[in-house]
Amino acid sequence: MILAPEEAAQAIRSGRISEPIRVAGRLDLKNFEGENLPSALHCYELDARDSKLTGLPDDLKIDSRLVLDNCNRLKSLPEGLSAGSISLRNCSSIQALPERVSTWFLDMTGCSQFETWPNAGTIHNGSLILRNCTRLCQLPSWIERLAHLDLAGCVALREIPDGLTVSSWVDVGGTGISGLPPSMQGASLRWRSVRVDERIAFSPTQLTAKEVLAEKNAEVRRVMIERMGYLRFSQEARAKLLDQDRDGGGTRQLLSIDLEKDEPLVGLSCFCPSTGRQYFLRVPPKMKTCHQAAAWMAGFDDPSLYRPQIET
Repeated sequence: MILAPEEAAQAIRSGRISEPIRVAGRLDLKNFEGENLPSALHCYELDARDSKLTGLPDDLKIDSRLVLDNCNRLKSLPEGLSAGSISLRNCSSIQALPERVSTWFLDMTGCSQFETWPNAGTIHNGSLILRNCTRLCQLPSWIERLAHLDLAGCVALREIPDGLTVSSWVDVGGTGISGLPPSMQGASLRWRSVRVDERIAFSPTQLTAKEVLAEKNAEVRRVMIERMGYLRFSQEARAKLLDQDRDGGGTRQLLSIDLEKDEPLVGLSCFCPSTGRQYFLRVPPKMKTCHQAAAWMAGFDDPSLYRPQIET
């Protein structure tokens, strides 16, 4: 049975489907309340973002685009799932991809539980976005060629397998990756969407405050400061002292560093009372005192209401 998109959506939402249906256009099932879709569903494009789906039928057929963003109850996908583009953004219950998954573009941004790849699958020279997949610790060997690879925020990921090639760019911001494999030498690098070179990405100990302050591009400069670490940067840049007092950890200082064509970098330098470790904690430039900065970090808009017995 062939149905128009609007007619098909109404029938599925009401549960009035008793035979296989085919939808020639885009099937809109956003905010769908049901847990399951009818079997033998065939459509050009399916958008079921923000729905309560817990799974998909084994015989689902998608010709072009499948969008399942924010389906927090979705736990599994059918074997052999195939679509030109698959978007699973913020599907927080997905732990694994199905065997023989096939697509050109796969977006799993925010899939915080995802960690298991199938033994076999295909991503056809397109884009693989795994941003903030915090449990992911490896990439599969069957991915051989991509246009874009976004790994930003994959904190448990330590390496990219040799043999994978990327024709455009790879984003390694916030990962544990310390270098590119031989197959990817020369690939364009990004750090949370900002274009950087290999030295910034992989050799932050070589960076100096002098070259950071000389960097004209504000976005690149922010990445360089992040890679150096705020504490080391503030020490090398000879930050200006705005205020000083004491807390349970000892002396603390409110410091400021002027940045060209950007707001000043202001932070509270303090010591942990338990470990003695020193920190530089960035705060808004409007902060004037150490107490005001500590109050802001504790969530107080009015510093006078922040009265801890011991500030940590």
